[in-house]
Amino acid sequence: MKQKTIAVIGLGLIGGSFAKAFKQYTNHIIIGFNRTRSTAEKALEEGAIDKIGTPENLKEADIILLSMYPKVSCDFIEEHLGALKPGCIITDDCGVKTYMAERLVPLCREHGLHYVGGHPMAGREVSGFKASTPDMYKGASMLLVPTDATTPEALQTVKHLFSEIGFSQLVVTTAEHHDRMIAYTSQLCHIISSAYIKSPSELEHKGYSGGSYRDLTRVAYLNETMWTELFLENKQALVPEIDEVIKHLQEYRDVIAAGDEETLFQLLQDGRKRKEQFG
Repeated sequence: MKQKTIAVIGLGLIGGSFAKAFKQYTNHIIIGFNRTRSTAEKALEEGAIDKIGTPENLKEADIILLSMYPKVSCDFIEEHLGALKPGCIITDDCGVKTYMAERLVPLCREHGLHYVGGHPMAGREVSGFKASTPDMYKGASMLLVPTDATTPEALQTVKHLFSEIGFSQLVVTTAEHHDRMIAYTSQLCHIISSAYIKSPSELEHKGYSGGSYRDLTRVAYLNETMWTELFLENKQALVPEIDEVIKHLQEYRDVIAAGDEETLFQLLQDGRKRKEQFG
């Protein structure tokens, strides 16, 4: 792939890992932007970026990777539209896509820019640039969401870019389908974990918990600022998934309370078979 200049906006865990991966596995020039300058200086010192970005540097960017919360990411583009060169490709790693498309597509079409939504299926429980790694995306899946501001050439460029740093699967989908699936596979899991750990029994769990407890509570250790925004921006897809879980929990609760062994057995068997079928 011909050398590009990539502006990574936000150098936390995900953005920092993207910057490090681009530097280690590609020949692209990386400009790093971060609200806290000390983090950008650390990234420069470690060789994760080629230079610390200023608003004036945005005109150099062939590709912009937004790696902040959705609202702040969209605000950034809105505020710096005048500095972006025509034909610039904007992508992102945000966990909601309908919201991003609704805000960015009109801006891009009006100013001759291209927007391809993105969402890496990779991460860690820890956060911040210090936890970033160039191999975060090795073997991972990258979700790509073409929009009305995407050209075939822009999509191909983004596909190539993410393939270069180790993504083994590129899944092209729609914003609506992305948000519905992520509501189920990610957001709902965090809500269930957060709700589960609020039991009064949590105060006495030490010595009584094992792998099942650790698996279920792992993602309760979350960034509440980020997840609050993501949940609310995706509420149309997320609320029905919460309702579905409540319905099934009520089924289990009722048959256990009634001592209905046959129905309970059937519910558990149905769940096991579903897991076997879909993994």
